[in-house]
Amino acid sequence: MRRLPSAAALVLGMAVAALGPAASPAAAGDLDLGAPVVVRLKAAMADRHGQLKPLYESGAVGLARDGSVVLRDGGILPLSQRQAAGALVAAENADRTALYREIARANGNPAWEQDIRITFGQRWIDRAPAGWWVQAATGAWVRKP
Repeated sequence: MRRLPSAAALVLGMAVAALGPAASPAAAGDLDLGAPVVVRLKAAMADRHGQLKPLYESGAVGLARDGSVVLRDGGILPLSQRQAAGALVAAENADRTALYREIARANGNPAWEQDIRITFGQRWIDRAPAGWWVQAATGAWVRKP
């Protein structure tokens, strides 16, 4: 049986993998991911992953191309859970935005933030398990095969 990585390892692995080859120096793999604020953000995201995972699996939440998480279909959830799901998505997106900004800043080039965001967005989608909802290049939402 294949052992799944912990949430912390998953977030760290996605963060490191997101820095593969791309057009900008930000994605060249030379980035410092060890800045204290980056480490703190990754830990918070890893902690939150366990709460988000059932939402990804249900289809209520999806991964957007811009590196954010979207409450894609809140109607799937019981009314009593929608507010909490919205708060989780908002917290995740705040941390993701801060992560992209801080990685660029820690590497001395704030102009890389948008490239980092797009690179991470694609890597989150590439690494998402089959069955999760992701945003295609067209902007349409599709269930990952």
